[in-house]
Formats: sequence, structure tokens, C-alpha cells
Amino acid sequence: QVQLVESGGGLVQAGGSLRLSCAVSRRPFNVNGMGWFRQAPGKEREIVTAFAWSGGRTDYADSVKGRFTIARDNAKNTVYLQMNSLKPEDTAVYYCAATTNIMAMTPRLYDYWGQGTQVTVSS
Repeated sequence: QVQLVESGGGLVQAGGSLRLSCAVSRRPFNVNGMGWFRQAPGKEREIVTAFAWSGGRTDYADSVKGRFTIARDNAKNTVYLQMNSLKPEDTAVYYCAATTNIMAMTPRLYDYWGQGTQVTVSS
């Protein structure tokens, strides 16, 4: 069973930066992709970014392109989300997720989820 633990959320002013971490424990061989999602109050969960463990292919939601970057440390089995130039509309609970698909941009294609970490951006 894969376990995902997010950390690094918090309160930041608009224009600031945060780095989220997702520690992946007991990653089975069939987990091929990872993603970060977010969910604001009253809204559906949406993709932020996704990547494939093999090959390193990544993709980003248009709303975060140029501001957010996903990175990983294979030795630590940790995935990071660097968020720069944050905006109030980035406020949400951010989730790390793992999938048996090579890379997926849809929440329903993910098999494992972390508990989420709150990011609040003040104006």
C-alpha cells in the first residue's frame, strides 16, 4: 500500500513562494506517475501538475504554467511542488497523488492520495 504524506503548506502573501513536499513510502512497481491536485472550497478538485517517474515527462495546468515547478528526489522518494508568484486564487488544499498510469491529468485515474495540505495566499 502506497502512503503519501504532504507537507509545506501555509499562509503566504500574494507574490510569495512555497514549496510543498510529498513523501512516498512503499512505492510499488506499478506506480508510474505522480500528480499534484488542488481543491478550493465549493470547487471541484483540479490538476496542478503531473509527471511520469520514467522519462520525467511533465505537464502543468495553464493556470500555473511558468509559476509552479514539479521536481523529485529519487533517492528520498519525495516529490516537490515549487510554487512561485502565488496569487489569492491559488488558495486551496493541495493533494499529492500516485497513479498506475504513466501520466494522468484526471483525478479519477489516480489510485493513491495524501491527506492534503492547506495553502492560503493573502492579497
